[in-house]
Amino acid sequence: MSTRPAVTLEVVDGIAVLTFDLPGESVNKFSPAVIDEFTAHIDRIEKDTSIRGAVLISGIKGNFVAGADIDQFLGFRTAADAATASAFGHAMFHRIEKGRVPVVVAVDGACLGGGLEFALACAYRIAADSPKTVFALPEVKIGLIPGAGGTQRLPKRVGLQAALDMILTGKNVRAKKALQIGLVDEMVHPSILRAIAIERAKDLAAGTIARQRDSRTHGAKEILLDDNMLGRAVVFRQAREQTLKKSGGHYPALMAAIEAVSAGYSAASEAHGYAEEARLFGEMAMTPVCKQLMFLFYATTALKKDSGVAPGTKALDVSRIGVLGTGFMGAGIAAVSVMQGVPVRFKDTAADRVAKGVAAVRDVIRDGLTKRRITRQQFDDQVGLVSGTVGYTGFGRVPLVIEAVFEDLAVKHAVLKEAEAVLAPTAIFATNTSTIPIAKVAAASKRPERVIGMHFFSPVHKMPLLEVIVTPQTAPEVTATVVEYGRRIGKTVIIVNDAPGFYVNRILAPYVNEAGKLLDEGIAIDAIDQAMYRFGFPVGPINLIDEVGLDVAGKSGAIMAEAFGGRMRPSEALQKVLGAGRLGRKGKKGFYAYDEEGKKDGVDESVYALYAGGAKRREIPREEIQQRLSLAMCNEAARCLEEGIIRSARDGDIGAVFGIGFPPFRGGPFRYIDSVGVAEVVKQLEALDAQQPGQFVPAAILREMAKTNGTFYPLTGKPV
Repeated sequence: MSTRPAVTLEVVDGIAVLTFDLPGESVNKFSPAVIDEFTAHIDRIEKDTSIRGAVLISGIKGNFVAGADIDQFLGFRTAADAATASAFGHAMFHRIEKGRVPVVVAVDGACLGGGLEFALACAYRIAADSPKTVFALPEVKIGLIPGAGGTQRLPKRVGLQAALDMILTGKNVRAKKALQIGLVDEMVHPSILRAIAIERAKDLAAGTIARQRDSRTHGAKEILLDDNMLGRAVVFRQAREQTLKKSGGHYPALMAAIEAVSAGYSAASEAHGYAEEARLFGEMAMTPVCKQLMFLFYATTALKKDSGVAPGTKALDVSRIGVLGTGFMGAGIAAVSVMQGVPVRFKDTAADRVAKGVAAVRDVIRDGLTKRRITRQQFDDQVGLVSGTVGYTGFGRVPLVIEAVFEDLAVKHAVLKEAEAVLAPTAIFATNTSTIPIAKVAAASKRPERVIGMHFFSPVHKMPLLEVIVTPQTAPEVTATVVEYGRRIGKTVIIVNDAPGFYVNRILAPYVNEAGKLLDEGIAIDAIDQAMYRFGFPVGPINLIDEVGLDVAGKSGAIMAEAFGGRMRPSEALQKVLGAGRLGRKGKKGFYAYDEEGKKDGVDESVYALYAGGAKRREIPREEIQQRLSLAMCNEAARCLEEGIIRSARDGDIGAVFGIGFPPFRGGPFRYIDSVGVAEVVKQLEALDAQQPGQFVPAAILREMAKTNGTFYPLTGKPV
């Protein structure tokens, strides 16, 4: 363990330069030990009258402070414990804000959470002009609110509306935008950041620039909304209404954050706002939602360090890739690759298809330009990384080829044989498929050990999950390479053993089928969708079928029924509606009606005449719908773990949350089972199976765990 301090102090011309460089870490974090070091330095700075100003800068290139080390949050046993920690942070940052010596922060890289709260307490903020320099208060993403003064200081820096936007979304604000809204006072080239920060500390000490000067523009909008009580009341009311609408009331930290910000305006004394922030922080730290979101944070962090193969297995250097097929999925895969600086060689059967693929990539990248996430030069550079061919020219030098052709085994076999004739013997052939077992694709290969599955989700540039599917023959270095590449292009990667439906589509099938059976029983389309939306899914299952396409859902359903028999057999309603030629949104007709532009326009009432259940409409409690659909999915997830399709409950939860939108505040299927209780879940499944024999037989792993009161996760300590 390193004995090097995390924070060092050097005095330059009367200015104390504090350099934060946490030993053994790629990012700086505030922990109790680090705070002790800061406190000792602050004591020295305050007592040493030869020191006139101070600068805080990071010693880790491209990273300022990532926030608090959340391991310490696991030690909270009560809301009072968490509130006390918040109050301690207030005291520390008040000391910096009110101290004798003005402090300048020099930010190069991510300034997040407690790092931004520290910066807000300082006298002056300078940002490095770099794509890596971003500011955010992301606490709501783990079910908390800013707890070190963020809800109180941020509105006073950037205005009420901008502050609420940052706090309620947790989104990153880039350096240029931070300067525009007054979050930072100055932006400079990274090479002169330290020197300028020292000069500004001298200016502050000399009084030539004011501490915490108000850099906001006070125009008519600010005077109307921020600077008067009635205007603020309107802003807070709208924030509450919009937040409830978007969150469904499932994320209490969002409303708590609004209340904390409001307290800072409504109180007669400044202390009241800080006290309310501490109290609400404490309450949120004890909520079940916070615990589930914390689990997802730890789970995704652990997953980033898990290559899925034995330690020491080397991955290939993927300096470029080939993409076979320039349709919607192929273009998406190419786009996320060039956005990370990886050259892509496109291949399709006709020049016009290649041209359309390149145009589709350009459209995806243009979205970043439109939203000012990238510059025009970056846009041109990324587009320039895509080239295309109707042959295999250039593929001999490509270490990884991703096939994204039509979902047909014969087509995939033909493409695989063509590609292997020109690829290097060490090249990896990855097939992007959602239904076809990888072993069946690899059966046509001369090198089956170098064939692997990469199941991307649509649209590729928005969906975070990547399933990497391995067969018993897949070489370890192939797995390591593909996992590493998936992470490189920004995906959350889970490794899945080869089987029909893999993992995500496997657990989705019984969920969708049970929704179809409810249709057969006469339950209204919107009643089913609303029930699951209220449960926490982003869209209901019938809406999802329309979005995916009934033809795609039908094909996938047939494959699952063939593999797993009766319990996966599609319902009459799904078969009849597909048989009537309805394709969903893409055909502008499905279970829902759509206008000419494809915008959903409510349930298409004519669909009820297509299947028998539609004529006998009836109502059942929302809770019954939620129970049947959620337990169908959770039971299948347990079977996947039991059969070794997934390696762990952690991977299963991440796959469900990031792949199909299982409610994050419930943690995933396995976390949800733990929260309900395994024995109670088995009891509910048995009751449902008595009503529908063979459909809800509890997984054997659940039966065994119920006998011993087992859980998928430890009850205390780190959640993974």
